[in-house]
Amino acid sequence: MWRGGPTVRADESIGRRKLLIAGGASLATVGLMAAGCGGESGSGGGGTVTLRHAWWGGEPRAVAIKKCIALFEKKYPKIKIQPEFTDYQAFWEKFQTQAAGGNPPDVFQNAVAFLRKYDKRGVLMDLNSQIKAGNLSLDGFRAGVEANGQVDGKQLGIPVGANTMSLVIDNKVFEKAGIKPEFGWTWDEYFDALQHIKDTQKIAGDTGYFGIMYLYDLYLRQNGKAFFTDEGLGFTEDDLIPWWEDGYKRIKAGVICDPKKVAQVAPKSALSAGLAASEFTWDNFSVRYAGEGHPNIGLAPIPTVDGKDTGQYLGSLMLSISNKTKHPKEAAQFVDFMVHDPEVGKIMGYDRGILPTDEQYEAYAPSDDQNKAIAAFEEQCAKEGVLGKITPHPSGADVAEAAFLRIAGDIGQGKTKVNAAVKQFFNEAKAAFAA
Repeated sequence: MWRGGPTVRADESIGRRKLLIAGGASLATVGLMAAGCGGESGSGGGGTVTLRHAWWGGEPRAVAIKKCIALFEKKYPKIKIQPEFTDYQAFWEKFQTQAAGGNPPDVFQNAVAFLRKYDKRGVLMDLNSQIKAGNLSLDGFRAGVEANGQVDGKQLGIPVGANTMSLVIDNKVFEKAGIKPEFGWTWDEYFDALQHIKDTQKIAGDTGYFGIMYLYDLYLRQNGKAFFTDEGLGFTEDDLIPWWEDGYKRIKAGVICDPKKVAQVAPKSALSAGLAASEFTWDNFSVRYAGEGHPNIGLAPIPTVDGKDTGQYLGSLMLSISNKTKHPKEAAQFVDFMVHDPEVGKIMGYDRGILPTDEQYEAYAPSDDQNKAIAAFEEQCAKEGVLGKITPHPSGADVAEAAFLRIAGDIGQGKTKVNAAVKQFFNEAKAAFAA
């Protein structure tokens, strides 16, 4: 173990199985989304069916999905796909309006944080009917990730990718500091390493870990709890106070990056801007740093409490089908094509995470260093036996997550005291769950 010396070493073995944009500055982000069509879709001339497919993401994702749509329409010439895409925030604002008006898209990108919410509102189709009819297959999904779309016996989403939380590091800074993170390192070792980086490399060690809901979930899971239960929060105010107090103290000590500096470089990440040496985020998000001009990014393991359990799991983006669609068979055929077709796998790559099915995973061979590193990281996580099942998310989880990020940011900037912030978060979360 590293104790101010050159290297952090892991415990010899990892025992038990267990795992959007974060507080102040990290990229750990928001939840991991679905829908259906109403009045606008229907049959055109010659018996052609038109389905609306909606998703969020950047232009590269839009270009790739449109290529996949062209392949699907060639295979199914009587089904036409009408694409609708925008950024994350605009997507959900629009979707909420569409769902409330009874006109959601037929097929849409979804995430675990929204499954119970829109199932409760009657928006999501239980896909088990289409699975039984033979229009959609759950065969060949890797590491049981299909379970991420299951709620109360219903299959509400089909994963299009898989990812897990990671620590993204500036390899050059860590190497100069003589620090080599390995599976099984502890939180004490991690924080000692950040302090050593600040002392020797003269930059902050991390961009803002304490505001990342999904990271705090891992920490809770390491301690036998979880951020969410089926109906609400799985922890207490007394659990959260020391987590946020610790984060604020590290900001004041300069070990965590000043949130005001983080805001100044946004939307560029503070890590890419050279303000800190590491940040926690989903592993597939790490491709962003190369796009921001960072030349030397690596993926490191999640710190642990006991040297074994990281609390990690495979998260996923999903496709869901609207309960309002007039064409459930055709919508299911489109979803099945998007998650099983090997050519789709080659086109999409790891844009939405590691490819979910054996057919697609084996068809795509990443050629760039960053995607190779993502695949290697997830394979190592599986080999170490640290991946467990995803935490349940209640209706309102998306609102609770956004509140966690926002309120942690207020703490970091000194706008509110920790005790008051914790009470505020619990009040907002309870209101979200009751809505």
